[in-house]
Amino acid sequence: MGEKTLGFVGAGRVARIILGGLEKAGQMPAKIVASDTNPEALKRLQSGFPAVRTELNNNREAAVQDLVLLGLHPPAIAGALAEIKDFLKPDAILISLAPKLSIARLTEGLGGFGRIVRMIPNAASIVGKGYNPVVFSGMLHREEKAEIQALLGALGKCPEVAEDKLEAYAVITAMGPTYLWFQLHELRNLAESFGMSAGEADTGVAEMAAGTISTLFGSGMAPAEVMDLIPVKPLGEEESHITAMYRERLEPLYKKLKN
Repeated sequence: MGEKTLGFVGAGRVARIILGGLEKAGQMPAKIVASDTNPEALKRLQSGFPAVRTELNNNREAAVQDLVLLGLHPPAIAGALAEIKDFLKPDAILISLAPKLSIARLTEGLGGFGRIVRMIPNAASIVGKGYNPVVFSGMLHREEKAEIQALLGALGKCPEVAEDKLEAYAVITAMGPTYLWFQLHELRNLAESFGMSAGEADTGVAEMAAGTISTLFGSGMAPAEVMDLIPVKPLGEEESHITAMYRERLEPLYKKLKN
């Protein structure tokens, strides 16, 4: 994909994540343009990626690139689509990184432009370990899909899924790290307070987390059997409260994204 140019409409976190993954994989395109309404977002992006050309309040320059990544929150997308639709090249591909807006709605907002990919990005893409489900519009040829998958493959796994499942992936895989990071970080801090070195704490927590996942999903045992492998459960009395909290917070969020 080195010969393709890249345009980001929105220069926030998701742009930094994707560029970080591409840079780590050695697959940074030669030309990258990023636009945003926030000068601080542009400044932060360029500080991490000096080769990126930034544009303040000028989505046109990002929109005329070969691959245009739409990295905005859903409420801001309609206005951006109206702004960029007349500047997209006929053979460009737009990659939407947001939930909620279907390919049909994006195509309508772009005045009929349908060369669209939807992807739900995952933060671990910044280290090439992301899980980024994708959907391709019917207007893309097989070769074009393969080319996009090769680029996105630098970010981690990018399975092709049904479009009506993308909002579920947004809640589970895109936002999922936020449900776990603070807990793992606190375990790391506790490990140091108990006398482990920083390196021992990092390794211990990381290996524990990886093994925990492998056991739950790869042992062939029933979940109840896995959870019964350790007799002492310091947080056992809180488990019902925690699982109830997940449902109380995430089910309404999913319904909001689907409506």
